[in-house]
Amino acid sequence: MTTTPSSGWSSRRASPGPSCSTATSCGGRSTVPARRLTRACVLALGLWAAWPAVAAPEGITVLSWGGAYERAQSRALFAPFTEATGTPVSVARYDGGLADLRRAVATGEVPWDVMDMTRSEAMAACREGLLAPLSPSLAEPAPDGTSAERDFIDGAFGPCSITHSVFATVVAYRRDAFPGRRPTRIADLFDQRRFPGPRALQRTPSVNLEWALLSYDVPREELYRLLSTRRGLSLALARLEGLEDLRWWETGSTPPRLLAEGKVVMASGYNGRFFDAMVNRDVPIEILWDAQVQEHEVWAIPRQAPHPEAARAFIRFATATERQAELTRYIPYGPSRQSAALRITTHADSGIDMRLHIPTHPLNAERAVTKDEAWYARTRERIGDYFRAALFPAVDEAAPDD
Repeated sequence: MTTTPSSGWSSRRASPGPSCSTATSCGGRSTVPARRLTRACVLALGLWAAWPAVAAPEGITVLSWGGAYERAQSRALFAPFTEATGTPVSVARYDGGLADLRRAVATGEVPWDVMDMTRSEAMAACREGLLAPLSPSLAEPAPDGTSAERDFIDGAFGPCSITHSVFATVVAYRRDAFPGRRPTRIADLFDQRRFPGPRALQRTPSVNLEWALLSYDVPREELYRLLSTRRGLSLALARLEGLEDLRWWETGSTPPRLLAEGKVVMASGYNGRFFDAMVNRDVPIEILWDAQVQEHEVWAIPRQAPHPEAARAFIRFATATERQAELTRYIPYGPSRQSAALRITTHADSGIDMRLHIPTHPLNAERAVTKDEAWYARTRERIGDYFRAALFPAVDEAAPDD
């Protein structure tokens, strides 16, 4: 786990709140019916008034993942939260893992208020007593009054976390790398005879092991049972060892860069990062949705966070239906609320229909793998040891992200 300062969103003063006296807010000349206009004003003023009581004037620090993802969060979550509460949001860079969190809690010097984590790591951290408990009651009801527990997807509420998005780890490939053919299934990642060229994979057992077994035509429902055996692990690791010219990455911005620079022809990575590269930077890549591995991304509060009440206020704000739907206008991760999924529209800058790029869309999810996060939370140390022992002696430890 590595953390570095990233960016901040602040306000010189607390926002005066929404106004009902101008045409740009809720007053002035308007073609909106008066009754609807009045109700909208009351709602807007009421929502704004709820936030200043929990403001932390000195600000909160959110640990997030940088790159296109952080830029999307800044526009959809961080800046609006500051505008609503007057509480500045600073962002520190996070690349996963629990080592820094363990040290911070042990010393009583925790610098972060909110953590954006994968659910499997949040489950492990919660078991170790590194996170504060979170109640489902923290989340707002849906706009139509549906309770949060009915509106959120199954498994969204953990003892110490609340799911805010579903992302996918996928394979992307350069469109110009394989004249006359294109990869269509995850086994093609390992077929360097038909699809020659360097690969890039994340330096972690997660997803790599699942894909390796799927390349042997192991049924999806048997993956974790087989990975729980020495034979299954050996099969998966042998498949990974068989890849030639393999580069390992650790930060989410690396795979799109390697593909853009032509240093690899296929790479694993997060679907939102690849979307950003295709749409905002015109990188000639395509996503292979076969065997995408879906995972929950969650909000959590570290134990001994400096501003726990402001942290809870931020999580309540960021998990609201409107905020989740707004995030999908910048990056295509699936909302954790059914009410937000119904509000997915277009990309804020390009106008692209975002529904077709969400990993949970039926066309994309037809052959998806749902990561068994409870299995990883239980076995992460043991599986990690096997993975490192088998693969890392054969790679350059000095430059995994080259």
